[in-house]
Amino acid sequence: MTRSPISNPPPAAVPAQAATHTRRPRRGGARRRGVDARGQMRMAWLMLAPFVVAYLLFFLWPALQTVRLSFTDSGLTDTKGYVGLANYVQLIGDDDFWAALVQTAYFAVLTVVPLTALGLVMAMLVNRLTRARALVQAVFFLPYVLPVAVMTLIFGWLYHPVYGLVNAVLGGSRAWLNDVDWAMPSVALATIWWTVGFNVLLFVAGLGNIPAELYEAARLDGANRWEQFRYITWPQLKPTTSLVFMLQLIASVKIFSQPYILTGGGPFNTTRVVLQYMYEQGFTSQNAGYASAIACAFLLVVLMLALLQAALTWWRIRRASA
Repeated sequence: MTRSPISNPPPAAVPAQAATHTRRPRRGGARRRGVDARGQMRMAWLMLAPFVVAYLLFFLWPALQTVRLSFTDSGLTDTKGYVGLANYVQLIGDDDFWAALVQTAYFAVLTVVPLTALGLVMAMLVNRLTRARALVQAVFFLPYVLPVAVMTLIFGWLYHPVYGLVNAVLGGSRAWLNDVDWAMPSVALATIWWTVGFNVLLFVAGLGNIPAELYEAARLDGANRWEQFRYITWPQLKPTTSLVFMLQLIASVKIFSQPYILTGGGPFNTTRVVLQYMYEQGFTSQNAGYASAIACAFLLVVLMLALLQAALTWWRIRRASA
């Protein structure tokens, strides 16, 4: 007698309603997400509101008022009437304005490239330190924290013709800030000492973003320090260098406090820059309309420099990627 095989029982039939049932999203969840998104957007605008209000009141509105005043014959407290482009026509033929613009460019030449190069060199030295690195970096940055009045007081004493430390070291009695040839370089040197620490921080941050594996591979291939700098450090730091150069260029052409406090624009207006000339026209001569025209023209000069720097950076990036 043989035993017949026992077959497995068929699976239980799944109800058609359960098989075809799909889970529908809850309407309350979508509505809640929409409410949360609107709440976040509302909170973002609420947090931005103080800055937007301050920007409109203290920057955009005064800027528009400056443009309007540049077409008027205005004093400090009154506006006599619109004069059209008369202020700009006068500005084109103003030798004092062009002399101040030349002195501003001279100051930029004396400071922009040295500040960028010196900041890079100091940052590379700091980056090589293994001990007391933070302390050395803080020492370099410390002068940048000083107010401009304190910095000018320090260098006014250093440049003193009788009691100054500079003449004590060099063994002379030169009046540095009253010398036609040395007044602007003296102001530039004080500015370099005062602001180079900020550039050091930017370059240190840029050096920290370079992968260490690149240097290890270069050393294994026998590259010396100059080759490592030429083929690794410098290409990797080009964006940081462009940023530092642009910041220093804008800051240098907007110079006012250092020459105004140290030299008062002298001797013989050899250190009078554009912003000081604008200040003299607006507050000393009480010619707010002409001072506004100077401000607008100078703004165009700064914008052209910024656009030129941006165009050169874009051209270099495109040529490197080609």
